[in-house]
Amino acid sequence: MINALSVGKNKLQIENPLQGLFADKQLLILTAILVSIGIIMVASASISFANENYGDPWYFSRRHIIFTGLGAFACLVVALIPLKLWRDFGWLMLIVGIALLVLVLLIGVEINHGRRWLRLGSINIQASELAKFCCLIFFASYFSKWQESIRANWAAIFKPLAVLAVISALILAEPDLGTTAVLVMAIMAMMFIAGIRLWQCFLMSFIALGAFALLVWQTPWRLERIKTFLDPWADQFSSGYQLSQSLIGFGRGEWFGLGLGNSIQKLFFLPEAHTDFIFSIIAEEFGFVGAIWVILVFAALVAKAFMLAREAINQDADFACFIAYGVGVMIACQAFINIGVAAGFLPTKGLTLPFISYGGSSLVASMMQIGLLLRVQKELKQPSKTLAEVQA
Repeated sequence: MINALSVGKNKLQIENPLQGLFADKQLLILTAILVSIGIIMVASASISFANENYGDPWYFSRRHIIFTGLGAFACLVVALIPLKLWRDFGWLMLIVGIALLVLVLLIGVEINHGRRWLRLGSINIQASELAKFCCLIFFASYFSKWQESIRANWAAIFKPLAVLAVISALILAEPDLGTTAVLVMAIMAMMFIAGIRLWQCFLMSFIALGAFALLVWQTPWRLERIKTFLDPWADQFSSGYQLSQSLIGFGRGEWFGLGLGNSIQKLFFLPEAHTDFIFSIIAEEFGFVGAIWVILVFAALVAKAFMLAREAINQDADFACFIAYGVGVMIACQAFINIGVAAGFLPTKGLTLPFISYGGSSLVASMMQIGLLLRVQKELKQPSKTLAEVQA
């Protein structure tokens, strides 16, 4: 009788949905470091600009902390959803992503000659950031379901390429070349993991580079950015102003920087100091050593995502592999482009630095990607039942 009651009690036990979700301390620590750097540097880089334009030195700091809280909540919600649901409803995520991109072109808010934001009260939502997350889910789902066809049949590659072309065209219409580049690179990398041949990968990469080159050549202001990139000092008070001021920030920082809060460039010399060019402020206040340390944290986070992808391959969890690998490539590409632009290695392009730059949509979307990684690591450490259900 006692044994029967004990068994009954055991059956009534409900599994804690948070159990095992935060077991991977490395992933949490790396994310927390980057988010903490973002809170500190947004406060440092924006204080003078916010005081001058809004009469409140902590205007951007408070909003960034609120966005951090929203991002943490979104991360938790994403992490609580089983991978099987994400995989089964990948098509729905594609519809949501395309709907957002169409909606922003129809009723979006135009800022700085770009129609990229949807107004929701006092908050602007960047549709392309959420669309990137939706596309990541869809393509991971598609590749996990049709991996064998992609490997065996060249024609099977055209379907995902057609979808990617439509999404890219919608983002370019905003226009937003940087986000398009990040998305294309991430999906192409996932496609390579899905099993396309090396020569096919090179061919598609060549076509993509040609398309981007054509877009630059046919757009005067994009062509002007290329000329500025090649010699920012030729017109440092006009077209080359942003890049030259960013480089001055790097030069001021030298090895160990001027110290937190002591940046000169943020005092109305460097535009977008708390958003697109925040890495220049990091380099100025913490020097070469501080800049390299931030890069190493990003590298460790990306490496952690790739390790999860490799573990997923070893457990034959294709969808989990594509998710982890896609998140890693997406974060790596966006961070590389932002840092490359600030340091003068790449032409000027408006892209935020993940987890660090001010920008609610970017921060929330980045945290949602971390939520996917948390879910992947949770299911990889559980018995094979969960992953087997995902592949069914």
